[in-house]
Amino acid sequence: MRMTISSLALATLLAAPALAQNAPLVTGTVKKVDTAQGKLTVDHGPIKNLDMDAMTMVFRAGDPEMLKTVKAGDKIKFTAERVNGQITVTKIQK
Repeated sequence: MRMTISSLALATLLAAPALAQNAPLVTGTVKKVDTAQGKLTVDHGPIKNLDMDAMTMVFRAGDPEMLKTVKAGDKIKFTAERVNGQITVTKIQK
């Protein structure tokens, strides 16, 4: 039983990076960066992998360091995924 649980946990960890590589890039405009909370607000286009329409919303940053690369008004491309139940930006580029 212990071996099965360990195998399942390992498979889950190994699959996570594969999901990030397959997530589509979405275009958007940064509206606000909240480094203290590790979040950013983005006015974005549709996010197909999350079945979301275009809107403005707050995302958690997968890596707080990514928040240092953007500011309000920046045009970006990013990937967003559900991580531990929260919609999270996993990759960002200007």
